Amino acid sequence: MTYTEKQKEVLKLFKEGKLRRLNILHGSIRSGKTWISLVLWAFWVAISPKDMSYLMVAKTLTSLKRNCLDLLEALVGRKNFTYSISQKQAELFGRKIYLEGVNDARAESKIRGMTLMGAYCDELTLFTEDFFSMLLSRLSESGAKLFGTTNPDNPNHWLKRGYIDRADELDMLNVKFLIDENTTLDPTYVKQIKAENQGVFYDRFILGEWVVAEGLVYPFFSKEKHCFDVLPEGDYEWFVSVDYGTQNPFAMHLWAFNEQKGVAYVAKEYYYDGREKRRLKTDADYYNDLFEFCKGRKIENIIIDPSAASFKAEIRSHGYFSCMNANNAVIDGIRNTASYLQAGKIYIQKDCEKTIKEFGIYSWDDKSTEDKVIKENDHAMDSIRYMVHTVLKKRMY
Repeated sequence: MTYTEKQKEVLKLFKEGKLRRLNILHGSIRSGKTWISLVLWAFWVAISPKDMSYLMVAKTLTSLKRNCLDLLEALVGRKNFTYSISQKQAELFGRKIYLEGVNDARAESKIRGMTLMGAYCDELTLFTEDFFSMLLSRLSESGAKLFGTTNPDNPNHWLKRGYIDRADELDMLNVKFLIDENTTLDPTYVKQIKAENQGVFYDRFILGEWVVAEGLVYPFFSKEKHCFDVLPEGDYEWFVSVDYGTQNPFAMHLWAFNEQKGVAYVAKEYYYDGREKRRLKTDADYYNDLFEFCKGRKIENIIIDPSAASFKAEIRSHGYFSCMNANNAVIDGIRNTASYLQAGKIYIQKDCEKTIKEFGIYSWDDKSTEDKVIKENDHAMDSIRYMVHTVLKKRMY
């Protein structure tokens, strides 16, 4: 195995018996913390009692498999590690490992009766504080240890306030990793990933800082860089994204997506504010507007606000368009949108006045103790985010 200097430092702590009850590795994306944390976990489990219980947990079982289990299998080989997602169990060097996802509403109750020797946690900031507290109470065997990784979040996050800031008071090791310390990465890739993360995301995911989200959400957006006049020639799939509103504004966008080139264009916008116009529209009215908006184009799918049940029913009743719920994960959606804008993968038609205006004023709520945007002048932004986080993130590379 090839280790970076930072990874060697952490591995040395293991060899010298300096691991603690809680061992948290946090910092930049692609900094090598997950890889070395799994190495530590494997080595530690291998020298721990066989007749005790161990747990690996992430936000979901899917993310646990993607981020950890497949990598662990590659690190130690199938002879030493096997797992079954359906059975939620694994075996590592002959030790039984339970697998769990925090998103499962029953997860906390399932670990409540456990007595654990060890636990591995992927992306701790995505856990609930209640689950983490319960997990710590289950680590009751003599010499039990927790290994965890995470990227930084809001400095008021429970993990930062309750644990990382109190590391000196606790039996805890916390180590910060930075992307520049990962010398195994291609320098060109590092340069690109730095350019694709701006504002709060640069501070957190590149500098590894726990900082408050404040100011404009997309401070780098500009008409000169991100707007176009005429849609370039090419083969496109057409989509529509919708942020539904009756009392609030109704916003939608027509997207031209070229998967081969990895670029998406907002070709047209629709924006209707019933309060401003002093006339509310019905779902039937909006469907007629949608039909006209598409102008006979073959629409692959309509990506719609998941709360818009009545409008989805209206669309489906006509049997002409297909529609699907948008992924409404706000912060991840904003991060992906920012990354694609910075990478030159999303462009806005220059006549989309409402959308361009919102890009210029869409702001973080710096009075909140969590990452939240100010819920004003955000309807076009929500529509943009729905398309990015539901379709583009799966099909852009």
